[in-house]
Amino acid sequence: MPGRYEGEPPGSTEDDDFFGGAGADDGYAEEEVTPPARRKRRGLRIAIVSLVTVALLGVGVVAGYVAFLNWKVSNNVTHAQLLPDSPIRGEDSEVTPSAPERPVSAGDAMNILVIGSDSRDTSSDRGRSDVMVLMHISDERDRVDLIHFPRDYFVQIPGSERKNKLNASYAFGGAPLLVETLQPLIGVPVDHVAVTDFESFQALTDSVGGVDVNVREASPGFEVGMTHMDGETGLRFVRERYNLSQGDISRGQRQQEFIKAVMLNVLTRETFTNPARLANVVDAATANLTVDDALKVSDMRDLGWALRNLRGDDIHFVTAPWSGIGSDDLAGSIVIPHNAQLETLREHLQSDTMEDYTDEVSPRSGFGG
Repeated sequence: MPGRYEGEPPGSTEDDDFFGGAGADDGYAEEEVTPPARRKRRGLRIAIVSLVTVALLGVGVVAGYVAFLNWKVSNNVTHAQLLPDSPIRGEDSEVTPSAPERPVSAGDAMNILVIGSDSRDTSSDRGRSDVMVLMHISDERDRVDLIHFPRDYFVQIPGSERKNKLNASYAFGGAPLLVETLQPLIGVPVDHVAVTDFESFQALTDSVGGVDVNVREASPGFEVGMTHMDGETGLRFVRERYNLSQGDISRGQRQQEFIKAVMLNVLTRETFTNPARLANVVDAATANLTVDDALKVSDMRDLGWALRNLRGDDIHFVTAPWSGIGSDDLAGSIVIPHNAQLETLREHLQSDTMEDYTDEVSPRSGFGG
């Protein structure tokens, strides 16, 4: 009869009990033996239910852990108006934002401006930014280019009557004015902005047990070669510039090396498969982080996951092209942009072809002419 097991007594169905067992008052004595076929089906059902139960428990644990990480990030990260979506007060006049159009050839490539400063306060006493790195993430999410813009890069700042150092734009109008100043130089929109302080770098470094950094140029306390650095050592490493051959240019290259080392230690299988380590990394990375209002926690999580397969050869360093070190009556010591090479950089950012970009004109040693 359909719906019954072979040898099943009349009046019984497989729904009598969740696991298929007979009821206590079904008229059969306790010593009666269940037919083999029924025992087999009942065992199969028990196994299936058990597996489903374990799977559901596993999903519950994962969901709970993801919820915990989302809660941690949501509580740590500060959102602020860092993108220029409203009039900005510049040094001498008000600035109306005007972002470049996103080229179709760029696909879904993403550009994130990372601003590092001793102060994370975006509303007051922001000072001048010590670190300005454009993180260009390829359309395929298989390559990251870290483009360092020297803080002394001599540029025209919107709302100012004359040129000044790039980081002066941050002092005049915060992150929105810095973005507005930078976008004409790179020819693509800045999608997101992240402002952090040096304490974040220190905490993030310590959360992964320190990082191995390639020291390309020696300075007091640092010899050439791979060096393991904890957070405090890393800060000394990236802050040095007076004992380096190209001053702030060399300092920026050190910052890139350090950022690469941290990224490679964070974006590893060991991080994503170790709940305790992942929680520590997420906490350290977001504890002193301010991002633009449009960058949601879910976006940050998805981006981190999309980049999980990055390796050392997938992360590349670029310094904004320059022709030499000069002096200005107002700004003092300045880095002079190389405009022709800067146009080449723009073209590669616009077409998401940074793998083909080369810079043969920026000085390799000394301070140029």
